[in-house]
Amino acid sequence: MTDEYDLIVLGGGPVGENIADRAVQGGLTAVIVENELVGGECSYWACTPSKALLRPILALHAAKHVRGVSGGELDPKEVFARRDAYVARWSDAGQVDWLNDAGIDLVRGYGRISAEREVTVSTADGERMLRARHAVAVATGSEPTMPPIPGLAQSQPWTSREATSAEQVPESLAIIGGGVVAVEMATVFAGLGSKVTVLARSGLLGGMESFAGEQVAKGLREMGVDVRLHTDTVDVRRDEDGVTVVTGGAGAEEITATEVLVATGRRPRSADIGLDSVDVGDADLGGAGLEPGKAMPVDDTMLVRGTDWLYAVGDVNGRALLTHQGKYQARAAGDVIVARSRGEVVADQPWGRHVASADHCAVPQVVFTDPEVASVGLTSDAASAAGHRIEVIDHELGAVSGAALHADHYSGRARMIVDTDREVVLGVTFVGPDVAEMLPAATIAVTAEVPISRLWHAVPAYPTMAEIWLRLLEAYGRQSA
Repeated sequence: MTDEYDLIVLGGGPVGENIADRAVQGGLTAVIVENELVGGECSYWACTPSKALLRPILALHAAKHVRGVSGGELDPKEVFARRDAYVARWSDAGQVDWLNDAGIDLVRGYGRISAEREVTVSTADGERMLRARHAVAVATGSEPTMPPIPGLAQSQPWTSREATSAEQVPESLAIIGGGVVAVEMATVFAGLGSKVTVLARSGLLGGMESFAGEQVAKGLREMGVDVRLHTDTVDVRRDEDGVTVVTGGAGAEEITATEVLVATGRRPRSADIGLDSVDVGDADLGGAGLEPGKAMPVDDTMLVRGTDWLYAVGDVNGRALLTHQGKYQARAAGDVIVARSRGEVVADQPWGRHVASADHCAVPQVVFTDPEVASVGLTSDAASAAGHRIEVIDHELGAVSGAALHADHYSGRARMIVDTDREVVLGVTFVGPDVAEMLPAATIAVTAEVPISRLWHAVPAYPTMAEIWLRLLEAYGRQSA
């Protein structure tokens, strides 16, 4: 059985849903192929459940830092129940209804590219072949990496999926890794009563400003988490008493825990989707084909280099492994597929409608720990490496009236990176309780390249934490005078 659509999408997560929706809104027909739950990793095992778990913990901690508030405790059973409600108890019925209402078809099964503009789907009833008139879009996301540590794979470790879908609080939890998943899940389970140990080979939150990881490490330790930096894990084994994690180096020791969570990063989910059947132009990839299991190289319209029909959107292209950034890419890709199908002019100049220019210099991200980390744009190291002449402006957030009123003894920090040649902001990082909601203003400043002289006229309301902008601008004025 062969069916034809204008667009075939592999992957039914937020990215796949968005690219299909944009295509249908543009008058094309679209089908999504999904072998798990429609809604994808973010909806059931990542963004949504993790934030549902984190919010009660952070809310209670915030309340305890305001004089006049007393009492309050966490009920792990109710925290998990709250999580269950937000993931619809792992039912995608609501998401499927949305697809139907949007006019997007769904084929349940595992899809593989079998030829140009052709996808073969292994379903419960056998194979089904789909043909695309215009494009195939790969939106299969990413999956956790499993480092080659002896015994680790055999020790039945948790990944982010098991952590966010846990039904009970383990007595103790060892976390291998120092990225976002590691620090957020350390916050969750320490807040719910686990004895948590974080084993990170280097500092926490690599790739962000170094003070962000330092402040998060301090916050975790205040929660009772044993944070061990520059610690290698050399062996893992499980027995009837739990898991034993062996560290290496001069301070080698054995750490016992009920469970072990591997949080050492993610890789594109592209290993078994038929990339070996895709013919790419030699000039575009230097004679090399697409490598299964690796990021799919794309241009800024998300078109896979060397093809005129294949797109890769979201985590699978390796540009910015964040749901909101994948959805941003999907909007551009869906619109450009419509434009190309009609022979219309493609707006592929930087910051045009059909490109994802922000991927290169204006990616916002929030780490929901205590303190929170909110950042956008380039770090000081990245800006210098890119050849910009910069000024680094730091200011204590707790010195702002809005922060002092927000929480007693508020502690936080803000950094602004300024391109001194063009007098525009290249990057901003906030660290402190509840800084996430200040990020959109910073994102606009970085993305729109608002001149410093104009930012002075964007007056923050008093008394809010957003007054930090005035302090940063004042400090820049003094330093550049």
